[in-house]
Amino acid sequence: MTTAKIIDGKAFSETLVARVGVQASLLAAKIGRPPALAVVLVGEDPASAVYVRNKIERTTTAGMRSIEHRLADTTSQADLLELIDTLNSDEGVDGILVQLPLPPQINEEAVINAITPDKDVDGFHVVNAGRLATGQDALVPCTPFGCLLLLRDFLGSLSGLNAVVVGRSNIVGKPMAQLLLKESCTVTIAHSRTRDLQAVCAAADILVAAVGRPEMITGDFVKPGATVIDVGINRVPAPERGEGKFRLTGMCILKVPPQRPGQSRRCRAGLGQ
Repeated sequence: MTTAKIIDGKAFSETLVARVGVQASLLAAKIGRPPALAVVLVGEDPASAVYVRNKIERTTTAGMRSIEHRLADTTSQADLLELIDTLNSDEGVDGILVQLPLPPQINEEAVINAITPDKDVDGFHVVNAGRLATGQDALVPCTPFGCLLLLRDFLGSLSGLNAVVVGRSNIVGKPMAQLLLKESCTVTIAHSRTRDLQAVCAAADILVAAVGRPEMITGDFVKPGATVIDVGINRVPAPERGEGKFRLTGMCILKVPPQRPGQSRRCRAGLGQ
């Protein structure tokens, strides 16, 4: 019988932050200042607030300068584009990150493509997306790249493995598929219209869940020995904690091996946590 293992993403992230810190120090010595990342949050989306908080903490831990811009959810597109233009021209800003989603009055594509490609640390600009799709050097979206780093660390070579990505977003699904293809995986992109999604997932050696639906992937979707990466972070009601309470959960709910005799657990934490 195959014994399931949990990939310790937290431990890996701490190692990665330390490695980034070394590179940040070398760059700071070269340019005469710490590298700087500007983060823009428009509105009060709960999941976005968690992501931004984590990004700011990791940035400062790695010895970089974090510049935070928090804007009201009533901010106009023109005002946001004006801020981006200012950050584009600021030589003291090396990277720009606008947290998505944005309020309905703002066109996300217009905002993404207003960021200078070389400062587009999210890798969402059409120039960076095109470079990734054609195998060129590019700034790559951090979430799928983080998934790839975990897979490499856990599995070693990914060449020849069957990989299924559940989700086709420009933010995770599509770039994840491109990265896995570059690793010589055989890649399938599944989505809400996929026929017999369970059977498609059950054929995967690598299963990346990035569909934005909490606790959608269960053990029936996963074959023995497969590696599952849960990209999700969802805020769902938790009435057992009291009225109006919430909890964070991923997109997968899988049984994991007991930590002690008589103890059982389920894995509910996504990569975003």
